[in-house]
Amino acid sequence: MGIFAGVAKSTGSSESKKFHSDFGKLLMDGEIIEVGFVVVRDTLLFTNKRLILIDIQGISGRQIEYLSIPYSKITKFSIQTGESFDLNAELRVWIGNDTMPLEKKFNKDLNVYEVQKVLASHVLK
Repeated sequence: MGIFAGVAKSTGSSESKKFHSDFGKLLMDGEIIEVGFVVVRDTLLFTNKRLILIDIQGISGRQIEYLSIPYSKITKFSIQTGESFDLNAELRVWIGNDTMPLEKKFNKDLNVYEVQKVLASHVLK
């Protein structure tokens, strides 16, 4: 599922405008991208309605999976941080009745606490 690196790009930034231009076709009327996290070839988008995971696949990057997860279907989530010699972190998200979580790995360039904070702000309303 990819190792995540990069930084959050929030609404109003030039990167956010690029998110809207690149992924606006995925949005429904009245939906806006609040924050996005660029992760090597992949992207996490937090909108005011859902979480969208954009997974670039294959060597050419021509195959793209768009996974849409309504916040109301996220039942729980966790983060696991690495030790000082292992700077990787992991985000796990359980969806609906699935017993296996969706897992995303991050490297030290992305603050997993920031991703968790954004997710919590939507799921724990």
